[in-house]
Amino acid sequence: MIVNMRNKMAGRSSGKSESARYYASNPEARRKKLEYDTKYHSTEERVAYRMRLNKANRRMGKKSDGMDVSHRRDGRLVLERASSNRSRNGEGGRRLL
Repeated sequence: MIVNMRNKMAGRSSGKSESARYYASNPEARRKKLEYDTKYHSTEERVAYRMRLNKANRRMGKKSDGMDVSHRRDGRLVLERASSNRSRNGEGGRRLL
């Protein structure tokens, strides 16, 4: 007996998230959010944090190797498959490490 194990949702868009729909229908709110985000990500702390992570990524891996530098619960930085690292931030913020 052959069982079809194909993911039936593969390749199908599940639509926009609730927040994406909100910002699409409220341009003023989206403008305010973008202003806040721009201000927040240009602070000295955020720039320094980004620089530290970029440096760690260069030191630990190479471009297009499919790996990300992941944060462990104990604060260490480790190499992890990009798909695993990015999927953790999905619905519910599942933690694997």
